[in-house]
Amino acid sequence: MITKKQELFCREYIINFNATQAAISAGYSEKTATKIGSENLTKPDIQNRISELLNERVERNEINADYVLKRCIEIDELDILDIMDENFNFKPLNQWTKVWRTSITGIDIQELSGNEDTVSLIKKIKWPDKIKNLELLGRHINVQAFKEKRDVEITAEVIPPQMDLTRLSDEQLEQLKFITESAMPQSDS
Repeated sequence: MITKKQELFCREYIINFNATQAAISAGYSEKTATKIGSENLTKPDIQNRISELLNERVERNEINADYVLKRCIEIDELDILDIMDENFNFKPLNQWTKVWRTSITGIDIQELSGNEDTVSLIKKIKWPDKIKNLELLGRHINVQAFKEKRDVEITAEVIPPQMDLTRLSDEQLEQLKFITESAMPQSDS
């Protein structure tokens, strides 16, 4: 059984996973917060309560591995045609799919003054990082496409090919002799 103060510590801890800050927010003194926060995390009753609270949060928010995988796939399948018309103008936001509205990481709109009657707008959106997203997808489903590169050393003896020179004409033998002598390093003697 945990105390009310420990319960508050648990609830604060799952917000940012900082034991010292959770202890201070739960009402422990700043002088002892680091020590008490650390001690609290070693107590089985508190560990169990933190696990319960985290599980409740996952269930409440319905965020689990399937959700993460689904979102990664949605981001991977984003298509610019969903938000732009054939003249490269952005469609109105109410025509954007929910995936687009929730996946872009930034919008920048700049107004440029022109003549008295003209104003130009520069609209920029920041896409989600699709390479990072693919990496996350690969890790999730164990594709291992981004597995660390490993150096492999292979040693082998190179054996020159064997040729039957008896079938070569005198002219071909002279050409071969010239080629091999040209390829040989010259000595400075």
